[in-house]
Amino acid sequence: MYLRATMSLLENIDLEKTPKHVAVIMDGNGRWAKNQGKERIFGHFNGVDAVRECIRAARKSKVEFLTLYAFSTENWNRPKEEVDALMDLLVSTLISEIGELKENDIQLQTIGDTENLPEKCRNQLLKAIAETNQNKGLVLILALNYSAKWEIVEAMRKIASEQLPPSEINSTTIQTHLSTAKFPDPELLIRTSGEHRISNFLLWQIAYTEFHFTPVMWPDFKEEHFYQAILDFQNRERRFGRTTEQNIKELVK
Repeated sequence: MYLRATMSLLENIDLEKTPKHVAVIMDGNGRWAKNQGKERIFGHFNGVDAVRECIRAARKSKVEFLTLYAFSTENWNRPKEEVDALMDLLVSTLISEIGELKENDIQLQTIGDTENLPEKCRNQLLKAIAETNQNKGLVLILALNYSAKWEIVEAMRKIASEQLPPSEINSTTIQTHLSTAKFPDPELLIRTSGEHRISNFLLWQIAYTEFHFTPVMWPDFKEEHFYQAILDFQNRERRFGRTTEQNIKELVK
């Protein structure tokens, strides 16, 4: 029954109008675990299955770029035991999933201050990126030790170091100095767990992104929830500051 319902949702998606780039704030692991009387890390471990579901759904629906908010700069403020467990989980997951990434032609990329990740974690991440660098399918981008404010500050520092005249600095200048410069801006942002916040994620890039908020906790996130978000996106009219009439004129050119 579940498989049939999931396939029905996928069949209703117009694969010619799938968002090129989908970003996901994976939220609710801790609350999901607490609801089951478990420690927060139990939710993070179960969240790995949701990552697999999300990647599978992205590939089937022809999404080209998938960005997952895996660890923010603010997450260092969590209890040391939880942070250490998260870093260990990241390393073990990268090791166990590298074969799957290669088999499915998935290229792994990352954004964020990865230089300040634990050495073991950073080395395994770089190894996985190198081993999938030639893959031509879905680009999976992990936001690790990332925050949008950090990213914008870093971009300003790079621009300042180049001593560009103020008259030459524009939105394109900033865009090309962001850590996401080689990726298109996300057209759809999904946040799980019922929260309606951006949480310092891709603030520059989501200026015209469509948001989809779902009450589903991250460990319970399945393919069907991803497809529901895509269908929600496809049922919207994206104006980009224009009127409906202007959009119609643009389409019929």
